[in-house]
Amino acid sequence: MLDAATALFAEKGYASATLDEVAERAEFGKGTLYNYFPGGKEELLFAVFDDLYDGLTALLSEHLADTNGQPVREVYRSLIARLMQHFTLNQAAFFLLIKEVQRMMIEGEEAKAVRLMRRRDEILGIMAGPLEAAMEAGTLRRLPVEPVVHTIMGNVKGILMYLNPPPGCEAPAEAPWQSIDEVADFLTTVLFDGMCVHPAA
Repeated sequence: MLDAATALFAEKGYASATLDEVAERAEFGKGTLYNYFPGGKEELLFAVFDDLYDGLTALLSEHLADTNGQPVREVYRSLIARLMQHFTLNQAAFFLLIKEVQRMMIEGEEAKAVRLMRRRDEILGIMAGPLEAAMEAGTLRRLPVEPVVHTIMGNVKGILMYLNPPPGCEAPAEAPWQSIDEVADFLTTVLFDGMCVHPAA
């Protein structure tokens, strides 16, 4: 049901899609959909987003639970690669989330958008812990950790939007990377090392 709703909402837009169409694509009766989602189409939309966030929470918690003493730079390089893979596999839901949060804000549905932002903040909170520990240990520069986490996630989102633009937008003619690992290396270099050339001491 969630897969059918995600695909249909992404193709037609949430406002234009109907529960009848979701039921038809999922090969269930409309009544069955209401058994699982009594709140109808809106509850189904939030279930799609909760599924996306639940997957992210599990991924982050598992990845950051035991870093085996790895340098923080490598921990986040491999995390960036895993995040990119997760978002690529869930691209339709990812783009739908971006679109619907913006629509909610524009149309005055702030309370609904806040619900999604709270899920996002849970994700960012999980990401912040190892960074803060590295700052306390002096491995990373002491910076405000919340903006740092937003910067990391924002850059992951930005590069994915560049590589996989929504329908109607042009993809890059020739991407400079051949794999997710190469993209993760690029982002890690920009985020952790910066772009300035540092002369040898």
